[in-house]
Amino acid sequence: MQPVDVSDAAKAVVRRNTEEVQSGGDFEVFDDLFDDDFRDHTPQPNMTPTKEGVRGLYQALRTAFPDFHADIHWQAAERDLVTTFKTYHGTHLGTFLGVEPTGRKIQFETVDAMRVRDGKIVEHWGVANLFSLMQQLGGLPS
Repeated sequence: MQPVDVSDAAKAVVRRNTEEVQSGGDFEVFDDLFDDDFRDHTPQPNMTPTKEGVRGLYQALRTAFPDFHADIHWQAAERDLVTTFKTYHGTHLGTFLGVEPTGRKIQFETVDAMRVRDGKIVEHWGVANLFSLMQQLGGLPS
């Protein structure tokens, strides 16, 4: 049996986060995947750069968009650092970033990098197209 490549193992952890936590809302898996000392280097507005901050963001997204899910287009890894390009989708049924529910279907792209050590996500950097999302919700002019 061949040993698992560090990069492949790291990509599997990040994929589980996208599929099971972000898309599936399984916060027990969240606790298994995120290190207690996790650090977000690019937190979203009004979010703390910690494990609890990310939990709050994920819960806010799932509350605002109950059908929130992601399509992973590709992943690349260099040892323990995984970069993912994905598109999020959902239906706006709860308040998000101050915008009351519109019932609109949304989608927006993100690119993020997550560092995985000992099977846990320890760091995150990312860019989300929140401008496009806010335009779709009517919070910004098109």
